[in-house]
Amino acid sequence: MKQFTPFAGAILLALGKAGVQADDYNHRYKAGDHVDLWVNKVGPYANPQEAYEYYILPYCAPDTRHHPDNEGGSFNVLRAHSIGEVLGGHALRHSGHDLIYPAASTKAETGILETCTTSPLTAEQVSLFATAAQDQWFYQMYVDDLPVWGMVGEMLPDLSSIAASEKFGSDLSHLEEAVAAHTEHGGSFKPYVYTQRTLKVSYNDDRIIKVDLTSEPSSLTEVKEGVTLKFELDIQWETTDTPFHSRFDRYLDHAFFKHQIHWFSIFNSFMMVLFLMGLVGLILLRTLRKDYARYAISHSGGAASSGGRRDVEGGGGGVSDEEDEENEEEDERHALRGGAGGATGVEESGWKLVHGDVFRAPKFLPLLAAILGTGWQVVTLVMGVVLFAVAGPLHGEVHEERGEVLSSILIFYSLSSIVAGYASGSYFKLYHATTAAGRASKTSTAGGNGALAGATQWQLTMALTVLLLPTILGVFLSFLNVIALVYGTIYYIPFLVLLKLFFLWVFVSVPLCVLGTLLGRHAKLGSGFGGGKKGGDPFPCRVNAIPRPIPEDIPWYGVPANLIPLAGLLSFGSIFIELYYILTSLWNYKFYHVYGFLLGVYAILCLVVCMTTIIVVYFCLNSENYLWQWTAFYSGGSTALYVFLYSIYYFVFKTSMHGLVQTAFYFGYMMLISLGVGVLCGTLGHWAANRFVRTIFQNVKVD
Repeated sequence: MKQFTPFAGAILLALGKAGVQADDYNHRYKAGDHVDLWVNKVGPYANPQEAYEYYILPYCAPDTRHHPDNEGGSFNVLRAHSIGEVLGGHALRHSGHDLIYPAASTKAETGILETCTTSPLTAEQVSLFATAAQDQWFYQMYVDDLPVWGMVGEMLPDLSSIAASEKFGSDLSHLEEAVAAHTEHGGSFKPYVYTQRTLKVSYNDDRIIKVDLTSEPSSLTEVKEGVTLKFELDIQWETTDTPFHSRFDRYLDHAFFKHQIHWFSIFNSFMMVLFLMGLVGLILLRTLRKDYARYAISHSGGAASSGGRRDVEGGGGGVSDEEDEENEEEDERHALRGGAGGATGVEESGWKLVHGDVFRAPKFLPLLAAILGTGWQVVTLVMGVVLFAVAGPLHGEVHEERGEVLSSILIFYSLSSIVAGYASGSYFKLYHATTAAGRASKTSTAGGNGALAGATQWQLTMALTVLLLPTILGVFLSFLNVIALVYGTIYYIPFLVLLKLFFLWVFVSVPLCVLGTLLGRHAKLGSGFGGGKKGGDPFPCRVNAIPRPIPEDIPWYGVPANLIPLAGLLSFGSIFIELYYILTSLWNYKFYHVYGFLLGVYAILCLVVCMTTIIVVYFCLNSENYLWQWTAFYSGGSTALYVFLYSIYYFVFKTSMHGLVQTAFYFGYMMLISLGVGVLCGTLGHWAANRFVRTIFQNVKVD
């Protein structure tokens, strides 16, 4: 089931996935070995996050004093968990009873494994069982890391009034008919619990292959105050020819995940990519070509008016930076007055006019740099986790191991912190020189106000990059943790686990992020995430000291507020079918395993986001609106709004979730997921727009 490498072992050790018994670890047994039976959780079937420890219900608690593993009092009823298992809401406890592995030649063995009788039920215990029966509580057990589920009880009419109730056996049809008739006549219902369960275990040689759990309808017993309940668990062994590597296939709903609609959605998204590629190609090959031709005519006509000054500038003889900037400002004023176009009769308009402002630093530069750094961290994290899952056959399928996905997310998040630091540092370095503080730091003496302001901005950028995402996660998780603590669910994160997460952040994530920021600030590592080039000027066009006024009469297709929602809608359209499968896996007990589909959809999403953002930025620049940086980020990031709106639709129409606990966890998690999608898409869109803007202005000869 799982092949461990030294790297995987180091990850598991770092996350605390140690202390598991040998048989559960290697999944091999011999005749006479003890096979552990673990109980995990109980809770309403409709509310996956409203889960409690198994023994919150008055089942027979285990007596481990005589357990064979309790030598010298060393047996621990609570199984060791990794951080991923704890975050995933797993709380495995030993049932106090073991299955005895049969001999290989045994065809079938049966026997009563567990028989216990509760004390007379109190009114509080009756109320617990009644709640469990009314809300359709289920419980979960594990045998050799294979999960099984069963219902706690049912709300039924008085079975003594139903003729021949003792003959129902395992056939529920007559019981269901009687219940339906009773409901139709408005009869009252009483809580009943299953007291007899059958555990059927199939094995192949020294491996356990299949585990089934059934609750016997004939054992339904009414719960009322003063009654004692006798619980029995019958164990049946049988052989099977199913190989070990295929034992988890029965848990995977292939018909659901590989449905024709799923394939059609991939094809539909791919066709959208082709359409957008054609649209972007049309802009680049036809529209921009016409723009270049028009601006070439304009430039040739206006060369004489500015040639003298350019000859002096080209000589490079004794022109200072200050004089050079003044010349550039004068040229810009000349262009604004129509000097270039006036000589040829060609009126300049569109994106070329903003060449002196298009690379101006955006507002709130440290904040945008930190957000983009966090976005590149999320991009790296998602890509790493998806590739790790796709490579499952090499190291073990992630859906077969409890908490494996969450553990891998923690590892990739910590290691990708250096990406966040470098991306934010390089982006800040790229645009800081165009700010007033950046220009002052170039002309000021060492220790001057300009240098001091620049250092402060660097520190702010680094601090925001380090704290932005952890702060948001901390606020959300703290709120949910308080709710879990108040209601006593197993999704409460213990203090010790929180301390481990804090240490992981302080001693791994923070140093890597700081290191990445320093590399982005000082190292010459090529183009980087900000789009700068190695050596020379960072931008194709010089930034004017005086900002150009943005026209007020912008057409509707050049207004960012009109374009941003459309861009997000197109991006969401490429993923909403896959989003349905993901949400169903998260909230409706499905094992998501089609990571190849996910990788393809992720690639399509990246392409769609990049191309839609390029289109939005082109229309904005063509309307002489050079404030494109935040617009580019919002264009991709607006996908998050549609993801969250879809999650509301899914909650209302696709689930039966209810109650404060489940509602808080659902919308808390979906807000975090939507935020992650927004930061990821916004970062990719900004990167694509950055490359697009640099490309088109590199091919323009500025007067």
